[in-house]
Amino acid sequence: MLPEEEIPKHSAEACQNSISAVKDALYVLNGKWKLPVIAALMDGAMRFNELQHALEGITPKVLSKELRELELNELVTRQVFATVPVTVSYELTDYSKSLNSVLTSLRLWGYQHREHIIASRRMKIKHAG
Repeated sequence: MLPEEEIPKHSAEACQNSISAVKDALYVLNGKWKLPVIAALMDGAMRFNELQHALEGITPKVLSKELRELELNELVTRQVFATVPVTVSYELTDYSKSLNSVLTSLRLWGYQHREHIIASRRMKIKHAG
C-alpha cells in the first residue's frame, strides 16, 4: 500500500473532465444496438438486410436510425451502388478502429460477468437446498 503522501490526488476539475469524457463516449455509443452493429461490421462491409439478419431482434427502423447516427459520428460509411435495384453497403471507417480496445474490454468483461452471475446463482441454489 502506498503511503498517503504518494496516493494521487484528483481535483474536482479532473473528476469533472473525466465524467464529461465518459458522457461524451456514452452519447456516441448509447443504446442497445450501436456496439453490436459495430461488432457485426468488423469482418467487413455488409448490406442492410445482411446486417439486420446478423443482429437478431433489431427492427429495420431501429437499424436505420443506428446506422445514421454511426455515420454522423464518422464510425460507419454508407456506399450506394448504381445497380438495379440500388445496392447499399455499410462499412466501418478507419476511425472506428479506435474502438477496438473498448470492444475487446467489453467482450471480456461480458464473458466474466456472465460466468460470475452463473456461479453466484449456483451457490445460492446450493445453499438454499
